[in-house]
Amino acid sequence: MHPEQRRLALQNKTVFISCIVPVYNEEAVIERFLIALQAKLRELTHHYEIIVVDDGSQDATVSKVLQLPKDRSLKLLGLSRNFGKEVALTAGLEHCSGEVAILLDADFQHPLETLSDFLNYWAEGYDMVYGTRKDRESESYLKRNFARAFYWLMQKITKIDIPNNAGDFRLIDRNIVHALKQFPERTRFMKGLYAWVGFKKIGVPFAVKDRAGGKSSWRFSKLTELAITGITSFSDVPLRVWGFVGFIISAIALIYAVYIVTVTLLFGADLPGFPTLVVAIMFLGGIQLLSIGILGEYIARIFTEVKQRPKYLLQIKDGFDE
Repeated sequence: MHPEQRRLALQNKTVFISCIVPVYNEEAVIERFLIALQAKLRELTHHYEIIVVDDGSQDATVSKVLQLPKDRSLKLLGLSRNFGKEVALTAGLEHCSGEVAILLDADFQHPLETLSDFLNYWAEGYDMVYGTRKDRESESYLKRNFARAFYWLMQKITKIDIPNNAGDFRLIDRNIVHALKQFPERTRFMKGLYAWVGFKKIGVPFAVKDRAGGKSSWRFSKLTELAITGITSFSDVPLRVWGFVGFIISAIALIYAVYIVTVTLLFGADLPGFPTLVVAIMFLGGIQLLSIGILGEYIARIFTEVKQRPKYLLQIKDGFDE
């Protein structure tokens, strides 16, 4: 829609909003959150849907969603197991019908009052409006600096612009939803895909609230795995770097070999040097193993893609028109 049509739809509360809420073990807050989200959406529009995507929860999250009053606005997708948040978001995007899609978490950390700002910017002509954290003071020192280093590295080694401190909390226009549905990859890094599609976008700062209940499932190991996925999905620089390292080491070895031959011809053989030889072998062995490991990461991504397995399997599909 053109900006004038968007403004008119927002003013008349006729814009169709799809809210996609990925959940995993959120039984402590899911009912309160959905009730609060419905109340907020009624203030903004007469047409909306809430798609709860359960990512293989082991608690009572699904049953609590199913126990809520039935209406056409609340829908549930239950994945057959835990596929990860990136895939859960993908499932929601592939099943949403709105003119805009809003992605947010169910733990109240994403403030609902920011949805009005998202829609106002959308009405001005922005196709993507993403939330940016004002600060990370609530996070640990290690996690905060790891995130800073990751965003810096992605800026340096990729051709996409991933905004600092921007997560999945965002509004995207239907055009972008259609674009994202065209990506076939199984190993997904959604922040990179949001940036890759382009379109007109803007960031909205927001203060992250405390979790209303439950515990975060995002451990440092998962964040590290996601960072590796992001790097290998959008950059071949690690492969090129180790090719360059190999070239430098080979050049040094060639120069050293010339030096040894020259010294031997001039002064004869010299037996001492065994420790140097051991250190050199261990160093080169470590470099080779590290290079193989980096190459293995890329081969693993290729292996996953060529199998062409579905990105996810649905166990529950409730509230959708067949």
